[in-house]
Formats: sequence, structure tokens, C-alpha cells
Amino acid sequence: MMSLLPGSTRLIEKAALAMVLLLLVGCSEKDRPLESPVRLEGGIFGTFYQVSISDPLTQGEAEALEAGFLAELESVDAAMSTYRDDSELSVFNQAPLNEWQPLSNALIEVLAISRSIAEASSGAFDITIGDLVNLWSFGPEARPKEVPSEQMLAQRLAQVGFDAVQVDTQAMQARRERDVYVDLSGVAKGHGTDRVAAYLDQQGIEGYLINLGGDMLAHGYRDDNETPWRVGIETPQDGAPQAQHILPLHDMSVATSGDYRNYFEMDGRRFAHTIDPRTGQPVTHNLASVSVFHPSNAWADAWATALLVLGSETGMEMALANNLSVLMLIREGDHWQSIVSPAFVDYFGEALVDELGIEQWTAPNEKLEQGN
Repeated sequence: MMSLLPGSTRLIEKAALAMVLLLLVGCSEKDRPLESPVRLEGGIFGTFYQVSISDPLTQGEAEALEAGFLAELESVDAAMSTYRDDSELSVFNQAPLNEWQPLSNALIEVLAISRSIAEASSGAFDITIGDLVNLWSFGPEARPKEVPSEQMLAQRLAQVGFDAVQVDTQAMQARRERDVYVDLSGVAKGHGTDRVAAYLDQQGIEGYLINLGGDMLAHGYRDDNETPWRVGIETPQDGAPQAQHILPLHDMSVATSGDYRNYFEMDGRRFAHTIDPRTGQPVTHNLASVSVFHPSNAWADAWATALLVLGSETGMEMALANNLSVLMLIREGDHWQSIVSPAFVDYFGEALVDELGIEQWTAPNEKLEQGN
């Protein structure tokens, strides 16, 4: 039988006590209540996430929630990234033409949303413009920042059109009928925001604000006094972000598309990253940003892109036809004109619209009638 050296028993007892104390400290740290609202933040999708939760949480509960919604976002990235060769979307883009491909529920859902908005916007939103985006050096191909030739534009534009992608929502499958490159960057982030919200709902969280790279979704209130969450609509200019308008948000999401962050300049011309699928060219009008308020952030995300392509006048007519709550910021020299749709006024109220100095949109025929 092995005997312990003198003092060994005491050393073992001290080590055991230290281990118990360490476990107790670890447990107590997990159980530590956090000050509300709890903010969880980090990087994802080449951008950032910020999730604020007003429910009472311990450190351990907050960590578990963050791990859970990050798993949801990783699932979105694995399905819809154009930067990952192994993503479900990348595999679909490389699949043989005219062959049905079984796809995940998430990818089918996003393809179906994309088709609906492509049809409703008369092609202003189109996920088949991936090759055009790459040609203009805004996609994963990372081409040189130069203006494409008319011949190259014509070749790629000839392939564009959502009719090239057939989606069977019953059989959960899709196929490409032409060699188009499907790019979901105009809707995937919004879908990711919705997925985070759905996960938090499943966990019984009642108050939260999600900010996924500028796409935001609010549920419940900021505190027990039923203070609404407040979100900033960014001023469409270079430099440090500044809020043009601060708005209360309750059980609603908002997505903003703008031409002021991702662009390049050549020969004195400015080329924005938003491509008009109908012409193959970056948009050039004076509409700087569009914010769409919608219960689903995926729908808001896609509609914001479509309306930015259409421009202020046609975009507002489209918003009216589809009862969309929209805020547009339009360049007027060195300042911005803010105009909103009737549905925006219905949601936020005329008092707030007047307080913020925002102009309500009036249809051209109504302006003529008012002038008479």
C-alpha cells in the first residue's frame, strides 16, 4: 500500500478546497443578475450584431441566449452566403441547369419572398443580378474597381431575370433555367434578423431590440414603464454615422438601403453599389436612402432595395400601391429632404411626423389638384 509523504494530505485538502471555491465562484458568476437592458454584441456576416434584451437575465442566461441566436445566424450564413464555396446557395449556383435541387426551408422561403417582390416591383428587385454585382466589383469576385465595358454589361444583363429561377414551394426545391448567379445579399440579412427574433420568441423573451448591421427589429418594451425602443435613421453621408431621425419602435422592424457607404469613384463619377437590374447600371438619382418599416425584416430589406432602385417618385407610388411604411431621404444640395408614405404616418402618427419636420408624400395628381 502506497503511503503519502508528510504534508501531502494537507496539500490535497487545500487543492480540493481551491477547486470547490473555483466551482462556487463560477456558479455564482453564472447566477449574477445583469443590469437591464442587457446588450449582447459582436461581429457576424462581415458586419456587427447588437441584441438588447429588457427581460431580467443572469450572466449564464445571457450567454446561453447569445450562443443560441449566433447558431441561428451561422445557419443563415451556411445557407445563403456568396462568400462561402460550401454554402447551400453557392452549391445551388453551381448545380446543372434545369435540374431541380432540394433546398432547405429557409432558402426556399427567401427565394419565395424574393420572387414576390421582384414581381410586385416590376423587376426593380432581382436576386439574379449576382454576375452584374460582381462585374461592378461589389461582390465576392473582387474585380478591379473600373467601369465595365458596354459589351460585358450587355452580356451579363442578357442573363438577368427572376424568371430564370423556378421555385417549387410544395416540393421544397428550385432550379436555374439560365446560367444566372443568385445573390441574396438584399434579403438574407433581413432573414437573419427575423431568425434571431424567432429564436428569442421561442425562449420566452418579451422585450428586445435586434440590430444586425443596421437592420433592426423591436419587440415589446425597453423597460417595465413600457418605454418604446428608439432607433436612429442614419444621415446618408460619409464619415461617422449620425442619426437624422430618432423614432420609437414597437413590434416592428426597419431596414434601410442607401448609396452612401459602398461605392467607388472614377473620372469624377460616383458609382454606388445598388445596381438597377433593368439597366445593369448603378442608380444615379438623388434618392440617398430608403427605410422600410415592416413586421418582417426580410420583406423590409428587399423592399428597401427595390424602392432605392426605383427612385423617390416611382418608389413612393410603389409604396402607396403596396401599403408600405416608408421614409426616404433625398439629396437637395448640401442637405436632405425627408418624405414619408401615408402608411408611415398611420403607424407613427401625424404629431411625431410634424415634430420631426418630415414632409408627407403627396401624389403628383393631388399636388395639381391642390394647386388649382
